[in-house]
Amino acid sequence: MTRIGTSDLNVFPLSLGGNVFGWTADRDASFAVLDAFVAGGGDFLDTADSYSSWVPGNSGGESETIIGEWLASRRPSDVVVATKVSQHPDFRGLSGANVRKAAEASLARLGVDAIDLYYAHFDDESVPLEETVAAFGQLVTDGLVGHVAVSNYTAERIREWVGIADRLGVARPVAVQPHYNLVHRNVVEETIIPVAQEFGLVLVPYYSLASGFLTGKYRSTDAAGQESPRAQGAAKYATDAGLRIIDALEEIGQNHGASIAATSLAWLRAQPTVAAPIASARTVEQVPDLLAGARLELTADEVEQLNRVSEWTPAQA
Repeated sequence: MTRIGTSDLNVFPLSLGGNVFGWTADRDASFAVLDAFVAGGGDFLDTADSYSSWVPGNSGGESETIIGEWLASRRPSDVVVATKVSQHPDFRGLSGANVRKAAEASLARLGVDAIDLYYAHFDDESVPLEETVAAFGQLVTDGLVGHVAVSNYTAERIREWVGIADRLGVARPVAVQPHYNLVHRNVVEETIIPVAQEFGLVLVPYYSLASGFLTGKYRSTDAAGQESPRAQGAAKYATDAGLRIIDALEEIGQNHGASIAATSLAWLRAQPTVAAPIASARTVEQVPDLLAGARLELTADEVEQLNRVSEWTPAQA
């Protein structure tokens, strides 16, 4: 188990991503994945109010609804649910009033009394940051949210948020959710990790497996021809440099009887301030690798080998 920053949340060191629920995994498939994850020891779920509004026929909130129905059906004990605000088509932005309405809508879809971890999904510079910070703080004071977090924020804005929270006497963020993995390191390591260390925050990285590239599924520079929803995101990493990372992951994984995906997640967990990488599964068969990645401990030499082979990979947006 690992603690989420200065909070009272102790979680399994991998978060199951809910972005696929209502998208590439329908309700039944999502239930099966959630069942397998919890049966394997998982207890940390990540979603957002906007998932999966980009799917034709969807309007946003589908992932939260599926998770809420699963929670009501299974009534698991001690499952920690994180969700996010700012991108739902009906609740865009981070004005104080919007944050409140969006949180109430998420609570209704999830069917819970309080959101354990509530993220500002993307920074909204059209709203004074003090207004947003105060709104999040009020949600904590009112018991609708357990803890505050931020996603896709720059180090400067995180520092500013913490300063405002302290001045207002409201809850500080306890976690940061950045895009971070073996093929996307530079910005996080140079700017986000130092500010997390400064304020006792932890990282809960998304795109931990680089849209599937770090599973080893794409083993040639010819991956651009793939047509699945996630393949297009992974194809850009299938360069000579990216494939050298896959080869190193495979070699190290073989030493542990572990997959490329599990080894990649283990590297991420070994990085400073990282608490629980986020990874999604659209089928039950994909869950064991995620669970293994939360338990695999690499040696210092293995971590350093992966650091070296990925050091000069350009960061991709």
